[in-house]
Amino acid sequence: MKKIYLLTIFSFALLSCTVDNDDNLDTPSNFQLPITIGNYWVYDVEGEGVMTKDSLFISKDTLIGSTTYKKFETEANLATGFYSSSLKNNGVRESQNKLLLTGNLSIGNGQLPIGLDLSLVDFIIFKANASVNETLSTKTGVLNETVNGFPLIINYTLRSKAGESLTVFTSPNTDVYNNVKITKVVLNATISTTVSGINIPIITNQDVLTSLEYVADGIGVVHTNTTITYTISQLIADQLGVPATSTQVQNEFLTNYLVQ
Repeated sequence: MKKIYLLTIFSFALLSCTVDNDDNLDTPSNFQLPITIGNYWVYDVEGEGVMTKDSLFISKDTLIGSTTYKKFETEANLATGFYSSSLKNNGVRESQNKLLLTGNLSIGNGQLPIGLDLSLVDFIIFKANASVNETLSTKTGVLNETVNGFPLIINYTLRSKAGESLTVFTSPNTDVYNNVKITKVVLNATISTTVSGINIPIITNQDVLTSLEYVADGIGVVHTNTTITYTISQLIADQLGVPATSTQVQNEFLTNYLVQ
């Protein structure tokens, strides 16, 4: 099976995060967030002309620190879609109209132009009563890696933002859902190397991943559209053995679910 992959030679290993939260500004919302043990969602995942299937479910309560979360898992621990990969083996809890993710967000494995493995603590992945373009959470960092003899300086920002609210949403697979809210997840990166004391840019302030997640009232995520893109110099591309420019798109469509 062909997977979406770009520059998987880069690997992030992060141990902390910065999350912007302000629970005091929340107002009540009637939007239902179904995170009950036993709930499951099945998605068709389409990318690069290949169709696969992800089965995501809530298996149990799990204690992280002193806080209880719902643990998300995927069938046979396999996940090809960005959304299911983001949640698998992690904990999610609801707090004041928000869904907060805690755990290890491993979304490299060919899904990003830079391998990404980072720890998140209460990173907001959805807020029911958010205003359009409201920033929900932000995680930033700087890493130093050496790849093929090249010392890399990697600056990254992972950000979640609220999108539009839709009275009716027709998924690209023609299924129709009422009362849908969009969350946008963006990974921005700047990567450079140093050769003979000279700083050489590889990726400069690019949004290398943008994912739109469509969340339906009382159901959960019904569709995810993820774009993975980058542009680097031809000289660097030749050295790394990758295309100088690449854009790939992945879609996840809900095909079956059970919510309680």
